[in-house]
Amino acid sequence: MSNETGQSELIEHYQSLLAKHGDSPQALQYRDAETQIARFKILSEIAPELNSVLDVGCGLGHLYLYLKSVGFSGQYVGVDIVPEFAEMAAKNFKEDPNVTIKLASGLDPLPTGCDFVMLSGVFNNRMPDNKSFMEATLHRMFTAAEKGIAFNAMTSYVDYHDDNLYYVDPMEVFAFCKNELGGHPVLRHDYVLSEGGFPFEFAVYVYKEPQY
Repeated sequence: MSNETGQSELIEHYQSLLAKHGDSPQALQYRDAETQIARFKILSEIAPELNSVLDVGCGLGHLYLYLKSVGFSGQYVGVDIVPEFAEMAAKNFKEDPNVTIKLASGLDPLPTGCDFVMLSGVFNNRMPDNKSFMEATLHRMFTAAEKGIAFNAMTSYVDYHDDNLYYVDPMEVFAFCKNELGGHPVLRHDYVLSEGGFPFEFAVYVYKEPQY
């Protein structure tokens, strides 16, 4: 089974969640708003000023709402493979001139021109070939970004594995970002999503230029 088939199944999965939960973090497979916002906060710490953001797997545009709540006033572009997500997000933000929402397949080149490209949760669901999908997506993100990318994934450093989720060694991801993308990666494995939680995921920032 190809990743293209896997993406079709993924679209159906999120269509089902949206039908069940409506415009909510649960429709995006987040446990709740608290953990969703915690992830957004970590990703947004890639830079003190984001200026412009491309959100890969934007869902319903909740990252933009978070960024606005902490003072972001730049351009936001969201892309998603789920038609209902793109349609609802475009409708929700149709009066906001800073927002562009696009429907795109997981194989399309990403829109260019944004300083930072972000991705949250897209790598979590198990697919026929998660590794190749992840690496191809990171290549597309890094090519599209002007300054850098930020993304998260489930860490292999856990004592329990859900068979439906994809866990990856963060050190392998770091090496890929350094050696294959040719970027300057920062690995964050220092955070939890709620008080008393376990660090079951990690985030990576990959800059195009070394940071001073």
